[in-house]
Amino acid sequence: MTNDLLGRHRAVLPDWLALYYEEPLEITHGEGRHVWDAQGNRYLDFFGGILTTMTAHALPEVTKAVSEQAGRIIHSSTLYLNRPMVELAERITQLSGIPDARVFFTTSGTEANDTALLLATAYRRSNTILAMRNSYHGRSFSAVGITGNSGWSPTSLSPLQTLYVHGGVRTRGPFASLSDDAYIAACVEDLKDLLGHTRAPAALIAEPVQGVGGFTAPPDGLYAAFREVLHERGILWIADEVQTGWGRTGEHFWGWQAHGRNGPPDIMTFAKGIGNGMSIGGVVARSEIMNCLDSNSISTFGGTQITMAAGLANLNYLLEHDLQGNARRVGGLLIERLRAVAAHVPAVREVRGRGLMIGIEITKPGTDEADPQTAAAVQEAAREGGLLIGKGGGHNTSSLRVAPPLSLNVAEAEEGAAILENALRSIQQ
Repeated sequence: MTNDLLGRHRAVLPDWLALYYEEPLEITHGEGRHVWDAQGNRYLDFFGGILTTMTAHALPEVTKAVSEQAGRIIHSSTLYLNRPMVELAERITQLSGIPDARVFFTTSGTEANDTALLLATAYRRSNTILAMRNSYHGRSFSAVGITGNSGWSPTSLSPLQTLYVHGGVRTRGPFASLSDDAYIAACVEDLKDLLGHTRAPAALIAEPVQGVGGFTAPPDGLYAAFREVLHERGILWIADEVQTGWGRTGEHFWGWQAHGRNGPPDIMTFAKGIGNGMSIGGVVARSEIMNCLDSNSISTFGGTQITMAAGLANLNYLLEHDLQGNARRVGGLLIERLRAVAAHVPAVREVRGRGLMIGIEITKPGTDEADPQTAAAVQEAAREGGLLIGKGGGHNTSSLRVAPPLSLNVAEAEEGAAILENALRSIQQ
């Protein structure tokens, strides 16, 4: 049956639509932190639909909210008042840390970042954007144009002029050997130099932890230091929280808070986890920025009632059960367990991350050279052991991505670590 579905998939969908595994999975249902495939195999899910199933599969509170809302009305568009949309926007503005904030809902992180770019370029009357090397911000034409990861950038054409900044990958590049303070200072000087060679950009867009790039991050405080330079020139800071938001990093509710010394970002984007699988994205910005557009706009599907009901129920569950604290506690145990395993596996260059956002970088032993074939082999071995994980990487890097639902318990973390240990050791045989 799976082979038949795979053949049908290939006959009607694009060749560039990636599928994991040599024998792709059809996931039919899930519960808690587990999913099942069409053959009845059960897996511990450490990737959550690309960090989207944030709390748990088939979470009763979300399922109930969606079912009840579907029984009333599913959709009306933003042309009509929408109580669930207003209620979720109120919660997000309070949590965002951005003063006098406004929220615009979209259907994805890509669309959220696209909207943020529209706002920034219109507000600043500039089409120049600063972006980080190794970054990924989505699949749209404008988002691809600011993606600093060649594996996810199918065209060099863009409506934007993009300039790439150092700093998103702590352990690689020309400043890798420096201390954290010296690293930040060098990146700031590089930014200042770059700005001396161009017209004033509209904004810097940055993921506090780079997702597709392999869960890489700068030292805490880098973007705060950048903010000083940007603020002097009126350049906006866009924090892409599509993967880092809602407490996933454990230490903070938003990734930008690790760089919050000089205040919150001017614009913040979010998506993925807030809907727990429902299609929600959005932009938060100061009112003067959000309201700068001088023409009409709507969203047909952004903020639709059924997704907003899911988002409200999911956010309530997240806060009431302190899943940020759970990510910090259980994620801390998991990353230390994985580091202990990696110490005995020469192919593992680094285990990095925070909370339940963990990257395992795979290289050819004794070198810094990427080894995507070995990374794929580990991913296959983990699946055979009953564990689903993701992959990522950028320029000459290959990484495994570990990002379970935030309700992961200690026993499941130990189970997943044991499966990963066996998978990593299998590549040495």
